Amino acid sequence: MFANTLIRRLADLEAARYRFGPNEAAQVLKLLNALDTARFPDPSSLIRFHEALMFLRAFPHSPAVLRKTGSVLNKFWKKVDDLRKSGADMDAFDPLEVSGIAGTHMEDTLSFDVANWLIRRLPGKVEIAWDHYDPGRELGTTGPRFLPLLEDDAYVEADTPWRRWLEAAAGKKGSDPRWLVQRFADLPLAPMQKAELYESLRVPLRWNLGNSTVARTRNCKPVRSVFYHDGPLINRNEVSLAHELAKRPPMFTKLSRQQGEGVIDTIREVMLVRYRELYGTTLGDPSSVVRADVGRGLSIYLWNLPPERRLPLRAYVAGLTLKNGVPINYIEAIALCEWMEVGFNTFYTFRGGEAGWIYAQVLRCFCHLMGTTCVSVYPYQLGHDNDEAIESGAFWFYRKLGFRPSRPDLQRLVEREEQKIAVDRTYRTPPRTLKRLAAGHVFYELPGSEVGAWDAFSTRNIGLRVNRHMARLFGGDSDRIRKDSVRAIARILGVNPSSWTDLQQTSFEKFALVLALVPDLSAWKREEKDALVEIIRSKPKPDEMRYLHLTQQHDRLRKSLQKLGS
Repeated sequence: MFANTLIRRLADLEAARYRFGPNEAAQVLKLLNALDTARFPDPSSLIRFHEALMFLRAFPHSPAVLRKTGSVLNKFWKKVDDLRKSGADMDAFDPLEVSGIAGTHMEDTLSFDVANWLIRRLPGKVEIAWDHYDPGRELGTTGPRFLPLLEDDAYVEADTPWRRWLEAAAGKKGSDPRWLVQRFADLPLAPMQKAELYESLRVPLRWNLGNSTVARTRNCKPVRSVFYHDGPLINRNEVSLAHELAKRPPMFTKLSRQQGEGVIDTIREVMLVRYRELYGTTLGDPSSVVRADVGRGLSIYLWNLPPERRLPLRAYVAGLTLKNGVPINYIEAIALCEWMEVGFNTFYTFRGGEAGWIYAQVLRCFCHLMGTTCVSVYPYQLGHDNDEAIESGAFWFYRKLGFRPSRPDLQRLVEREEQKIAVDRTYRTPPRTLKRLAAGHVFYELPGSEVGAWDAFSTRNIGLRVNRHMARLFGGDSDRIRKDSVRAIARILGVNPSSWTDLQQTSFEKFALVLALVPDLSAWKREEKDALVEIIRSKPKPDEMRYLHLTQQHDRLRKSLQKLGS
């Protein structure tokens, strides 16, 4: 196929992704058959073909289109391999916008939990990227735990051959990281301490995706039925957030632990090949996974953190959405009382695919599962220190769904921008203005929620107050403030936390640091104190949603937290 013909057909296929009607499926199938036999002369054209295939796999026109896209994607690694053999520059496959294609290699510095998981998930395909790694003092400090006599070299010599030490201890030459990672796994330390030590080394790992299902290309899960698109996609301007949130609550199916482990494996795969890690996707609790099937082939999976990894105050829910079995975005919600901050991240390939409607379904799930009525989006999602969000105009995505800026100056600015748009439909908000609009949170309140109550709140403010209190009264000594706070709050609440479980004691200690700043705590009614004790004890219990719902019922605690965090 001549280059001009190839490019024209690629452009036709890319346009056809978004056209649905009686004759469109046949045209798409014709283009797929032609491009499948084509020789791709460069990475750019092959990547474009891959992304179009991925979209069609998630938003298929017909069973025939679905079968063809699946067939091409299952052998796509051969096209990548042919390109490599031709001498093409494979660096074009590295950017995170397109990373994770079958047949490519990837390299990243991973957290301990993900590194340990990856080595098991891709046995024999992961190596230490020694050409990009020159450890120094960090390995000299940590290594003596499992490298006998390393001190005699690392502490006094300037040219310690780190790779030779590791190869000698592992009993073989090469770059296999299994021995190193296993040494940290075997340390008699808590999981968080093992992770802290391993991650201090910043070991770059390289892995070959081959034709693995870990690759984006083949990471598709089986579904009972496929939703075929025979009509237009739902545009954002057709979505009413108020209407969607007022619908009947979605039905949640609780998964077995084994099924949950499969979901957590999937989200790790999804994030790994996109060079991303999120606290809740790396450390999700497989025993807490639920699924909601909300229509149009969309399944939303949500889960909590395991009790030992939870946040001190807020409840955390992470999730993944699959469209006809294809992962299309990841999500998180971090909540306290009726307020939650939401992160919604649709992968580049699928940003033209019903994002507004899908976001509305995600919020439906979050609000009903968590009981929250005040939704906040943090500035990074809007574009603060996030060029990707500025380029995509993320602020307007939320604004057109009904979100409002929390700051009066930003509210005035957005109103001026809306006036310009009303006068000139071709007007586009310049990046400099979008960055200004992204300087503060935006909010959406459901009916019954107190408008503006959480506008100035941040848990960071609470943490900073605790630390200033520690500096002022305890000389910066964290042990002293912890012990003093536990003692004082236990006396006020009339409890003996030493008889509680270890995790409940940890929960009490963290709450005590905050409660020590509540001036009228002693004057709370007995029933308010008892309810507070139940909240603290419930934080590490299996279902963290129970904890969150209890905070929503304790008005005095809610007001105290708002005051401390505002």
